[in-house]
Amino acid sequence: MAQPMRENALRRTVRRVAARHAGALAIAGLLAVPLFVVTESHRPAVAGITPASPHVAGVARVIDGDTIAIGLVRIRLEGIDAPETEQTCGRGTLGKWLLGGWSCGKAATSYLRRLVEGRSVRCESRGKDAYARMLGLCTIEDVDINAQMVREGLAWAFVKYSQRYVEVENEARAAKRGIWQGEAKPAWVWRAERWQGAQTERVAENASACVIKGNITRSGQIYHMPWDRWYDKTRVETAKGERWFCTEAEAIAAGWRPAVVR
Repeated sequence: MAQPMRENALRRTVRRVAARHAGALAIAGLLAVPLFVVTESHRPAVAGITPASPHVAGVARVIDGDTIAIGLVRIRLEGIDAPETEQTCGRGTLGKWLLGGWSCGKAATSYLRRLVEGRSVRCESRGKDAYARMLGLCTIEDVDINAQMVREGLAWAFVKYSQRYVEVENEARAAKRGIWQGEAKPAWVWRAERWQGAQTERVAENASACVIKGNITRSGQIYHMPWDRWYDKTRVETAKGERWFCTEAEAIAAGWRPAVVR
């Protein structure tokens, strides 16, 4: 009789010990969950962006006159619109007769590159644009990069979206710097005219008014906007699967990417 009693007592002891260990493990598990969540919420994303921190900082590279990249994050300079890369602008009266127009789009890109490339830049986010780029107010130390582009006459104040740089633009216009030395169409007007011109050509060919060219290359499916460098030389061959798009949203939704990185 003593042997069974001892065995029963041993079983009860084992169960008590197991229960205590199970409770301890459960508590440890509960404690571990918040620790994991806190760690995850503070884990930095690409190029210094965190979920709770609407800014990015780091060494910048230039894409065009109003777009930069820090790491994998593309930033559109908020409140300004620089000439498109292929855009030209007029000179003053004397320069107009002697030299003709000048490549204001390339000049804007070149100046921004000299200003920021290889240097540490900080950009405060003001949301995102249609291309999912950060809309950024960017600085190098105490220099407002967005304002500097307007001040040098290499970008317009983008008044459709912001009044922030109107006074800076007035200063550049008075000094006849850059785009203000002669006749120059604001970038948004230039783009609209290129779009309208492409539509007119399409209608004249008894085609649809869709003007975005979907082109298949060795690097994949890309699309060209009417103001892009290779637009006029690109031919859409539908037999090869190439196509026309009416909007960029349509092209992107179909899995095509821009020929010119924005």
